[in-house]
Amino acid sequence: MKLGILGAGHIGDLTAPTLAALPEIECAAVASRSLQKAQAFAAKYGFAKAYGSYEELLCDPEIELVYVATPHSHHYQHAMQALEHGKPVLCEKAFTLNAAQAKALREAAAEKGLFLAEAIWTRYMPSRALIDQVLANGVIGTPRLLTANLSYVVCGKERIQNPALAGGALLDLGVYGLNFALMHFGDEIERVESSVQRTETGVDGAETITLFYKDGRMAVLTHSIYVRSDRKGIISGDEGYLVVENINNPQSVSVFDTQDRLIETHPVPPQISGYEYEFQEAARCIRQGRTESESMPLAESVRLMELMDRLRGQWGVVFPQEKAGL
Repeated sequence: MKLGILGAGHIGDLTAPTLAALPEIECAAVASRSLQKAQAFAAKYGFAKAYGSYEELLCDPEIELVYVATPHSHHYQHAMQALEHGKPVLCEKAFTLNAAQAKALREAAAEKGLFLAEAIWTRYMPSRALIDQVLANGVIGTPRLLTANLSYVVCGKERIQNPALAGGALLDLGVYGLNFALMHFGDEIERVESSVQRTETGVDGAETITLFYKDGRMAVLTHSIYVRSDRKGIISGDEGYLVVENINNPQSVSVFDTQDRLIETHPVPPQISGYEYEFQEAARCIRQGRTESESMPLAESVRLMELMDRLRGQWGVVFPQEKAGL
């Protein structure tokens, strides 16, 4: 399947080496606002064509799948532009700025009968099913508490600090903590409580989020742009607990009993980088004529955006685009 990438920045640099190793994917084209940058990217990673505008790539009749790898402040604009050109889309996380944009993309894709999915890689990884299988086996008893954290020292980055780029911890890091909770505890949430530390620019710099479930379970999530955390996800039951090493790209699942004795260790299957799974599923869905992903249905992307809208509402974080009615 001939893939075109919109954006030759950081996320493109991360995914391109994996794409080059996938037999399902042909690295057909890359587009940037700078032709020189696109040409350098194409030469480095073996893409056949380089374009100096996104419009040029979207007009290329050979492109069968567009990967939106621009800043998430521009995901809605670029994904919609691709859909309007009749291109299936795999869009990086966070899917959009807010739920209204996510719903608009879903409606546009449905109207045109095109594939559209959010590229939140942990949703597609085999580790997701592995964690669920351990929980289903009952080895930790009844799961009641989930904790997860994801923090990196990224406070000096423009895209993190700038409200116009939809900066802050939530859309960049918090999306992983929320996905971890919803993947393994579901979405029957009764109430949401949170605390935030805002940056001088007005975006969220650090936060704690507590999800209270209707059945009494609880998920506590922590994210920060100021520190490096252990990135662990821990799910606790009345007979033990499991520890996921790195919720951003799980490496292993370890199970402990109530005396803190290690009783099971489950490594994740070997992988290229972890990015491969989202592209493989997108290619498979398009070949099968499907318009949504099994791993990340559009209803779930909308649900995540609604939850993040709710949190930003609690914090008073509004992006300039939203103030302008976009």
